[in-house]
Amino acid sequence: MNFEDIVQLDEKYVMRTYRREPVVLVRGEGALVWDIEGRRYIDCVAGIAVNIVGHCHPYVVEAIKKQVEKLIHISNLYYNELQPVLAMELSKRSGMDKFFFCNSGTEAVEASLKLARKKSGKRDIIAARGSFHGRTMGSLSVTSTEKYRKPFEPLIPGVKWVDYNDAEAIRKAIDKDTAAVILEPVQGEGGVNVPSKDYLKEVREICDEKDILLIFDEVQTGFGRIGDWFASLVFDVKPDIMAMAKGMAGGFPMGAIGAVEEVANAFEPGNHASTFGGNPLACAASLATIRAIEDGDLLRKCRENGAYFIERLHEIQSDGIKEVRGLGMLIGVEMKGSCTEIVTKMREKGVLVNCIQERVIRLAPPLVITREQIDEVVEKFASVCP
Repeated sequence: MNFEDIVQLDEKYVMRTYRREPVVLVRGEGALVWDIEGRRYIDCVAGIAVNIVGHCHPYVVEAIKKQVEKLIHISNLYYNELQPVLAMELSKRSGMDKFFFCNSGTEAVEASLKLARKKSGKRDIIAARGSFHGRTMGSLSVTSTEKYRKPFEPLIPGVKWVDYNDAEAIRKAIDKDTAAVILEPVQGEGGVNVPSKDYLKEVREICDEKDILLIFDEVQTGFGRIGDWFASLVFDVKPDIMAMAKGMAGGFPMGAIGAVEEVANAFEPGNHASTFGGNPLACAASLATIRAIEDGDLLRKCRENGAYFIERLHEIQSDGIKEVRGLGMLIGVEMKGSCTEIVTKMREKGVLVNCIQERVIRLAPPLVITREQIDEVVEKFASVCP
């Protein structure tokens, strides 16, 4: 099939829940992808921050090939030889004690909210304005964007909203019914908003003082995206519950929550479940991703190349740029006007980026992106900036 055939089929048979760019991607390697007509792109979307070790990393491909010939799926009614090994490896890198496996970030947030309610015996959740935690009913209830929420109200009650990066607002919002605070350590969809140095530590102290659980949504910041395994390590703040997904399995669908033991033990058989969660194929892909990150020294490269990327973006002389911000390979370029045309122009020049919050270009490439590729992205970005 050609481009037109695929678009026609998609328009006829696929529900319109996405606004698609006019490109059919068929192949990827490292930080590069190619479309059906053979055009090459530097991918700074990376499956929305998913392809952390690049497209089709040899470790991940080989692990999936081997596992798919052996065992793809079994029910969680039985032991899985890879699931506890993965949980152990995650514990070493996250500081969390026990894990529940699922298939996506929004599922991880759902599980986190349920665990918080179960452990605390309370109902209410404090969430931040500018947050994005997912689109299912529970995760949507703690997502602040009005256009996502409005069509599906009434949502789950008991959510209180505070400004991001304002710890005292959280203190004031806590009452006898508060179960937990949920935060993205760095807000992703909200515009790549990086908090002040002490914000998360102050929130941790408040939660300890008030006996409130702290949930970190590390779906986007986890697995090396901002320069360490998790943002909790970057900011030196340990949550009670941590949601993770996106880069977790190198592009294969997977999510999980980790929790400190006292909290994790609140879940009992029947409290929560996931038919496909932690299946052998996903676990094999995740273990291979962890090995790829370590063998490729990608955490260091993320820190150094991310700083280089941000430095190069600061060098652009453009009246249209309001601010460049970010950590590691999660970077936001806020424009003074709409960034929709920039997305189109960059695609035409062979670079994939996306626009969030109408005015922010998000750059979240694979951690394997090279400096030469970064230079190419920056040069093309400079050429299309107003």
